[in-house]
Amino acid sequence: MPPTPATDIKTGTQPGLRFAALLDRKGGCRDLNWNGVRDWRPEDGFLWIHLERDDETAALWLRQDSGVDPLVALALLADESRPRVEDVDDNLLVVLRGVNVDDTSGEPELVPIHIWGESNRLISLRDKDHQLSALRNIRLALLTGKGPRSPGGLLAQIAERVVEHLEIVLDGLEDEIGELEDQALEQEADTDTRGNLAMARRRTIQLRRYLGPQRDALYRIQHDDSTWLSQDARMRLREVTDKVVRHIEDLDALRERATVLHEDMSAQIAEQIAKNSNRFTALTALLLPPSLIAGLLGANIGGIPGTGDPLAFWELCLGIALMMPGLWWLLRHFRWI
Repeated sequence: MPPTPATDIKTGTQPGLRFAALLDRKGGCRDLNWNGVRDWRPEDGFLWIHLERDDETAALWLRQDSGVDPLVALALLADESRPRVEDVDDNLLVVLRGVNVDDTSGEPELVPIHIWGESNRLISLRDKDHQLSALRNIRLALLTGKGPRSPGGLLAQIAERVVEHLEIVLDGLEDEIGELEDQALEQEADTDTRGNLAMARRRTIQLRRYLGPQRDALYRIQHDDSTWLSQDARMRLREVTDKVVRHIEDLDALRERATVLHEDMSAQIAEQIAKNSNRFTALTALLLPPSLIAGLLGANIGGIPGTGDPLAFWELCLGIALMMPGLWWLLRHFRWI
């Protein structure tokens, strides 16, 4: 049967089932509904089922009708989203996290995907409220007859697609940190700049924490001895692992740049505070002698000179004005200002 046209793509038309595709091993597929999933037999071909993890209908099918071991079903439905790989006989339990870029905010979103891989069936699950464009792209390729042709090829494509947006996110982070570095170099850093730097550092740390386990999980899949993982799939997984390693190195470099930039901004703030303190100190030192004179002349005792002279006040102001340059020179001589 020819593949379904890409214009007819439908997802989530039935409770808990995003889609089910029966692969023809020629790059195409045929869509199935819940009845088709329940009637499927291994001899019918390779089946890819994509479910909503937090939907009760999907959870009930996975526990009772899927034929999956109860412990495996429990792990697939668990909230645990840290990337990992467990081999069960000739099958694989895989947890990965995909990078999705939000269309409105442009912020990267980490979407967990749980996978159970067998020689003739692959079950993937994601949360109902999360979107993962990586799986949609694979399905579009299948519907146009250009999709994966084997179980291992499908798993390798999923592993590749879930990190394809990471390069875009890293480029955005690098541009953002570069702009912040330019602002700091021109000493234009303000509160907003420091806030943007803090956000960039948090995103860098978050992505780095996720990529480390993802690299280890991909490495384990690549070296697993499952018979349905072809040599081509292992080579593709090796390329994906190498790409993730490069992304980790880029993230480490970005994190170091952000740390150095944070230290530079802190040094600029400390220097500005020191300059302001010096200005206030110099002003205090300049006003101290006139304040002392004013205090002495304001004492409520007899014998204060100039009390009967109508020009005494102006003479005092003139004397203070003549004294200020001498005080300024003295402070500059001792390098206090």
